[in-house]
Amino acid sequence: MKRAAKPPKKPLPAGIAKVLKRLHYPLEVMLQCVRWYVAYSLSSRDLEEMMAERGVAVDHSTIRRWVIKLLPVFDKAIRRRLRPVGESWRMDETYIRVRGQWKYLYRAVDKAGHTIDFLLCARRDTAAALQALGAQRETPIEIRQNKYLNNLVEQDHRAIKRRVRPMLGFQNFRCARIVLGGIETMHLIRKGQMLAPKGTRASPAEQFYALAA
Repeated sequence: MKRAAKPPKKPLPAGIAKVLKRLHYPLEVMLQCVRWYVAYSLSSRDLEEMMAERGVAVDHSTIRRWVIKLLPVFDKAIRRRLRPVGESWRMDETYIRVRGQWKYLYRAVDKAGHTIDFLLCARRDTAAALQALGAQRETPIEIRQNKYLNNLVEQDHRAIKRRVRPMLGFQNFRCARIVLGGIETMHLIRKGQMLAPKGTRASPAEQFYALAA
């Protein structure tokens, strides 16, 4: 039986080491909790119980702090390691609850279902979202408006919504953007969009941990 992937133990880059400076737990514990949080339908309280069963005493609020501190590092790292996407893409919106109010999550995928980008907005503004997402692309993108073409991105929303549901909403907009970025990072990895060294076949967990290396 293949053993579960473990977080890397080699020295970390200076940027990541700076983030971890005041987080006084073993690195492998923190990275595992963060990955489980964005990968599976678990709350921070679920993770607190799971870690206690493994002999690690950690409060759920501490786990949430690790999530907010570490996920921006992974989001930045994966953007440098993504495979090219198609030039024809579909964009659609879904809804995320922040402080009891619905906010708008715009997500774009290409015709193969590969994620292009996402944008969380406080107000509904499709035109502005199109402009913002398009401005982040280095090559021109063909935008086609057809309700049937959006079925692909609507299906892709489900993976994100399924993970967000146990969280019962976010307490502030900043945290919502950070956590959604982490969920999207894991979703990109599972869809095979992260570049890997030629000839290697790493599991999604191994690819996630490699972003910290």
